[in-house]
Amino acid sequence: MADKRYTKRQLGLCLAFTRIGLLGFGGGPSMIPLVHAEAVKRYGWMSDDEFSDVLAIGNTLPGPIATKMAGTIGYRVAGTMGAINAVLAVTLPCIIAMIALLGLYMAYRDQRWIAGMGQGVVPVVMIMMVQLTWDFWQKSRQTLGWWIAALMGLVAAGLIYALGIHPGIVIAALLVAALLRPEKGWKKRWKQRWQRRRKGHNEESGT
Repeated sequence: MADKRYTKRQLGLCLAFTRIGLLGFGGGPSMIPLVHAEAVKRYGWMSDDEFSDVLAIGNTLPGPIATKMAGTIGYRVAGTMGAINAVLAVTLPCIIAMIALLGLYMAYRDQRWIAGMGQGVVPVVMIMMVQLTWDFWQKSRQTLGWWIAALMGLVAAGLIYALGIHPGIVIAALLVAALLRPEKGWKKRWKQRWQRRRKGHNEESGT
């Protein structure tokens, strides 16, 4: 039974990341909604919050985001072999298809239908990115409050687009800030401890 479940997970990883590799036109950011659709919505390997964490950490590290996420999700689902399986599934089919189609593209690259293939996919990818952005906004609004989420988004946009700071640096700074931030409710707990100490001191003084 355990072997069947393990085999099923490996098969799911292979199918999911093969679809991502073959349908992720444009690579990089365009693959993120596909990974989310497979890992969170179709297979339920992780929650939206866990996916956001993987995406945030992956963006702070060098290398293609698709392979980093494939390796991480594959390892979570089925260990080391799952990571290898997912990375191969997201890269090999695309490489093989590219080699096979390269000759065709070079021969007919001036044809309008060849150029239209790539241009026709752009609106679909745009809608998928908008949907993913909306999902992230909803999560941020629920956990941080709408004005904090909006303010952080505006600051991040200014740093990335206006000042040209790499997104990985911005994400790393936010992670460090989150680690250094005092734990939620620390003021209330500190006040309660101070009141208990004061009460104890008054009782000792009274005796």
